[in-house]
Amino acid sequence: MRPAAPAPRPRRFDAARPLVLAAALAALHPAAHAQAPAAAAPGAAASSAAAGGPAEYTLDAGHTFVHWEVLHMGTSTIRGRFDKLGGSVRFDARRQQVDVSIAVDTASVSTGLAPFDTIVRGASLLAVQANPQAWFTARRGQWDGEALRSLDGEITLRGTSRPLTLRALRFKCGLNPLFGREVCGGDFEGTLRRSDFGMTLALPLTADEVRVLVQVEGVRAP
Repeated sequence: MRPAAPAPRPRRFDAARPLVLAAALAALHPAAHAQAPAAAAPGAAASSAAAGGPAEYTLDAGHTFVHWEVLHMGTSTIRGRFDKLGGSVRFDARRQQVDVSIAVDTASVSTGLAPFDTIVRGASLLAVQANPQAWFTARRGQWDGEALRSLDGEITLRGTSRPLTLRALRFKCGLNPLFGREVCGGDFEGTLRRSDFGMTLALPLTADEVRVLVQVEGVRAP
């Protein structure tokens, strides 16, 4: 009688194998070969306050938008957003100095309703053909200790410029761990009267006062 064959030994699970396989697959993916932003040198990620000098920041288009709100017939709120804008910020936290320049593509306005978008872009409101861009600039901030409270600036719409103060709901700088660069950003809000810029369509059924909300992030230049 032949002795029974030994039972097969259970295969040992190598916990590192899935990680090695995942790394290999990731290396084959096209996105793995995209050039990442240069990482900051050790110690270079300190905020501009610690660095003791002004710094330039380029607006991150994926995290910077301008929204607006206006009351319709005293009942509901009409909302819209500008999807395309660009600009830069120069910021010196130690001296509490700021220089902001934002250009907005007016034709990029979106309300979620195509027929209404056409009206907003038309000659009675934004007049985007004659005025393809709107601007906001600010060269003075109001501070409470080390906290930025507001930006005092100027908005230009339809060729008309008016003062506009944006109140800081929050503002913060810090190191972005994804690409090793400092990012500053926050949320700001302000109000304007559209009639000041010649936009009187549907007054007073649609309110004159427009609330402007700006979310912004800027990436510090290398």
